[in-house]
Amino acid sequence: MGTAVRGMLARIPSPLPPARRAYARHSRRWRFERLLWRRQVVAIALARAAASSSLRELDPTDPLSWSFTGFSQNGEDGIIDYLTRRISEPNQYFVEIGASDGMENNTAWLAIAKRYGGVMVEGNEAASTACHQLISGPGGLNIRVESIRLLVTRENAPALLRTALHRNPDVFSIDIDGNDFYVVAALLEAGLRPRICAVEYNSAFGPTRCLTIEYSAEHAVDFDDVRGSLYYGVSINAWRHFFASHGYRFVTVEASGTNAFFVDASEFDEDFTSALRGLDFQENEWQRMRTGLGWEGQFELIANRPLVRLAGDGGP
Repeated sequence: MGTAVRGMLARIPSPLPPARRAYARHSRRWRFERLLWRRQVVAIALARAAASSSLRELDPTDPLSWSFTGFSQNGEDGIIDYLTRRISEPNQYFVEIGASDGMENNTAWLAIAKRYGGVMVEGNEAASTACHQLISGPGGLNIRVESIRLLVTRENAPALLRTALHRNPDVFSIDIDGNDFYVVAALLEAGLRPRICAVEYNSAFGPTRCLTIEYSAEHAVDFDDVRGSLYYGVSINAWRHFFASHGYRFVTVEASGTNAFFVDASEFDEDFTSALRGLDFQENEWQRMRTGLGWEGQFELIANRPLVRLAGDGGP
């Protein structure tokens, strides 16, 4: 643009009043500073991953020895990273439902550190916008990742597969604090076949019951209420029976009692998967700290809520 044109434009009054112009400048600066802060958090996460991964003593038969944390909350980065290295023919693609802001989830390590392609799905508008800005938007960290704002339900889950480049992604992760079982069942029925599945379980249901909450497309966990914060998700034994019925093998739960891992054994060397000796059950540390109760006491707080017994139930 020439100097003369710039001068002409400078003399044209702004259509925005002074207060609006000031707000616009402040908003742009806030967004820039927020994005800069996120980039700093990414740098810290990568440094944390490098430090924690270097302290491991890897045992191919003990999944907990693979753990390290960069972007994930409870060592999931390390477990997923190790498992992806053992896939026979990887496609370096993931699908995550409940991806939050793109920084604290189970696939940020894959997207940022390992440059995987994939889909990050998040129902919260602010978190999804932040994910787009950081990861997949203009100037983002990985243009091979698509960020989608969608509150995933049993009804719309199958349509989500149309956005995925692979129906057999290396990694599938879900953490939506509610209808996880129903959404995963709908996705697998529609043709999703991940090599690795990372799913949240609710330890308040205990190690033997096969239970999930009653389905409601509008379900939202009430984190402000102790009882309400326990009414979500599905038990570990229900997940184990469900995935076994679809040809998956249980790997482990992680040490904080939040996530469980399953693999399609046909995508891995048989000697590797048959030798695994993972942790079968672990209480959720946060729930125990908040309630002051073990899983038995926590279950009593929600026993009268609408619950659905699933195949394989071994509880009272």
